[in-house]
Amino acid sequence: MDRANRRAQAVLNDLGNEIREARTGRGLSQAFVGDAVGLSRNQIGLIEHGEAPRVSLRDLARLLAGVGLELSARAYPAGPPIRDAAQQALVDRLRARLHASARWSSEVALPIEGDLRAWDAVVIVDAVRVAVEAETRLRDVQATRRRLNLKLRDDPRIGRLVLLLADTRTNRAAVRDLTLGLGPEFPVPARVALRCLAAERAPPANAIILL
Repeated sequence: MDRANRRAQAVLNDLGNEIREARTGRGLSQAFVGDAVGLSRNQIGLIEHGEAPRVSLRDLARLLAGVGLELSARAYPAGPPIRDAAQQALVDRLRARLHASARWSSEVALPIEGDLRAWDAVVIVDAVRVAVEAETRLRDVQATRRRLNLKLRDDPRIGRLVLLLADTRTNRAAVRDLTLGLGPEFPVPARVALRCLAAERAPPANAIILL
C-alpha cells in the first residue's frame, strides 16, 4: 500500500507539471481554464502542484482536455496482490509440513532492480532455493504457466519450483487433465516433494502440491 501511495503521488505530480506547462504555454490563466472545465482557480493550483490527492479521474481528464491534453491510463502486472485468508492458510499448511530447520522467506522479490514481482515464498533446503507459488484456484492454466516460466527465467537463483494448490475438486481435475500441459514441467509427485521437504531435502525436480 505504501508503494501504491507513492506511485499515485508521483503520477499526480507528473500530471500537475504537464497541466501547468500546457496552460502557461498557451497563455491561459487558471481562472479562465477553471471556468471552462468547472473547477475553481484554487483547485487547479492544488492539482498543478500535486497537492490534490483526492482529485477524481473525471476532473483530471476535463482539466487536461481544457489545456489541450488527453488523459491516458493503463494497469499492468507489477507485483503480488494482497493475499486473502484462504491463500494465506494454504501457504501456512505447506510451511507446517517442512523440516524445522528449513529456511523460509515470504514475498521474495526477483533480483532485478525495479521489478516488483515476487515469489509467494522461498524455502532453502539442501542448499537449493525452492520457490513456492500458491493458488487457491487454478483458473487459467496457460497464463499461470507463462507467468511462472517468466519468473524462473528471470530468477536464476531458483533451483526448484513448487506450485501449491488448494486441494479442491476443481484443482484436482485440472492437475489430472494432461491436456493442460503442466505435467512435463512438474514431474515430481506431490507425496515425493512433501517427503523431501519434510526431510530437509530439495525435491528432485519441480512439483505440484495439493494441500
